[in-house]
Amino acid sequence: MNIRIGNGYDVHQLAEGLDLWLGGIQIEHSKGCVAHSDGDVLIHALCDALLGAAGLRDIGFHFPDTSVEFKGIDSKILLKRTVYAILQHGFAIGNVDCIICLQQPKIKDMIPLMIATLANVMEIDRNQVNIKATTTEKLGFVGREEGIEAHAVALLFKKE
Repeated sequence: MNIRIGNGYDVHQLAEGLDLWLGGIQIEHSKGCVAHSDGDVLIHALCDALLGAAGLRDIGFHFPDTSVEFKGIDSKILLKRTVYAILQHGFAIGNVDCIICLQQPKIKDMIPLMIATLANVMEIDRNQVNIKATTTEKLGFVGREEGIEAHAVALLFKKE
């Protein structure tokens, strides 16, 4: 059995008056991500983890922030295209595990909807998706609420 592991990371600056998208859902908050796309830091990290596990480079290679095509795009579309790419290369998703690092807002009650949304986009079972959230105890750019970061790990199986 051919098993592959990928690691993804993304970070975005936060600014007043922008929409905050995390895990494919809009979160009520006074700040949102400064980004070329919708700025969904969790989905971006997840795409990088999936692409990395399949040996397919990274999100910036497939969806460059210099392309007009991706300006303001819903990151769920990027995730759908990423999953299609790994399937085309003979891989299946075993599971994904993600961490969102942000000081505010508290999102623990929104995590089940994020899991359901991401599982639906990736066409996998909810029990194959895990999301955790943490603060940085007011340390660093996340703690000062200047930015948000996400980490993701993906396990892929090569279909035989």
